[in-house]
Amino acid sequence: MNSKKKTPKYWIAQVHLWLGLTSGLFVCFLGITGCILAFEREIEDATQSYRFVKTENKPYLSPTVLKSIADKKIPGKHAHSVSYQKGNASAVTYYAFGAEEYYWMAYLNPYTGGVLKVKDMDDDFFRIVINGHYYLWLPPNIGQPVLASATLMFLFLLISGLFLWWPKNKAASKKRFTIKWNAKWKRLNYDLHNVFGFYMTWILIFIAFSGLVMGFQWFSQSAYWVTSGGKKLNLFEESLSDSTLVNSAAGKKPAIDFLWAKTMNMVSKRNNFTGSVEIHVPDSPKSSIEVAINPDTETYWKADYLYYDQYTLKEIEVAHVFGKFANATVADKLMRANYDIHIGAVAGLPGKIMAFLASLIAASLPITGFIIWWGRKKKIKK
Repeated sequence: MNSKKKTPKYWIAQVHLWLGLTSGLFVCFLGITGCILAFEREIEDATQSYRFVKTENKPYLSPTVLKSIADKKIPGKHAHSVSYQKGNASAVTYYAFGAEEYYWMAYLNPYTGGVLKVKDMDDDFFRIVINGHYYLWLPPNIGQPVLASATLMFLFLLISGLFLWWPKNKAASKKRFTIKWNAKWKRLNYDLHNVFGFYMTWILIFIAFSGLVMGFQWFSQSAYWVTSGGKKLNLFEESLSDSTLVNSAAGKKPAIDFLWAKTMNMVSKRNNFTGSVEIHVPDSPKSSIEVAINPDTETYWKADYLYYDQYTLKEIEVAHVFGKFANATVADKLMRANYDIHIGAVAGLPGKIMAFLASLIAASLPITGFIIWWGRKKKIKK
């Protein structure tokens, strides 16, 4: 009996049990909120009519015009950026600024400037769910490490669970791939934990790994070091405007309008461009102007991020991850795609469906696992 307890499988089972009991509630919470967030974009598009306008055969209004209209609806706040999307989508002016911790959005008709909706994102349902999923509705420096630690435990649970699931022989393997639906409750629960756990492990590993990249800086640094062949991660650094000379090419036109017009002319030459263009308003006299060009609004990782001196309007070359897509290395692209991997969007709608199902199974694993442990505990007592 004692010799059996000393086998590696026994100790792995013990660690699997206690890590499961420790992180179970958090994993269940992350799974449920992950299910809700999987189809956030699709649900919002279906329920929020102000996200769309009737397409008109006339030019869009410039960023400064839309910003001035939105400023009147959201006074005293700093406009962070103005976003345009090809097709019938509304233009959006975002309001957010540093430590003041506010986040507002104004949806406008890009042709007429009509205000369609003003939203305080602190009251937005999906924003509330995201804050729970990321921070457990606690201050970020407390909530994020707690959930990231639970995710790290979950990653080990997936790997150790795969080891414990592995059948000893061919006869045993027949029972590991299918659920016996007509079995008694104990056996059915056992199958739900093991069989569903096995099938979804291969997806959940990517979800857990990408969650850890967002949750722990040391983990993201390590992941980048491995995928880049030993390079240090430079995720982002602010580009600064270092000149006070006004570019004569811009004339009297505001800098963001000039760069927006230049960008819109550039994307119009791309065949069937249906993406988005977002231009950022400088935060300070030293800030650069960032322009984000995303060819695929269903994901984020393919976007080009361009930076310009707000006085000379000259482009500033950058060496961090969020620069031009053409300049990104494989490691850079993996880091850029991390969020899209996490929600399954990197594989389109099928990927989101898989992420939803995997999150649902992840939420159930702590419950079915606890029932297995509780049943065995009662059996030992008897």
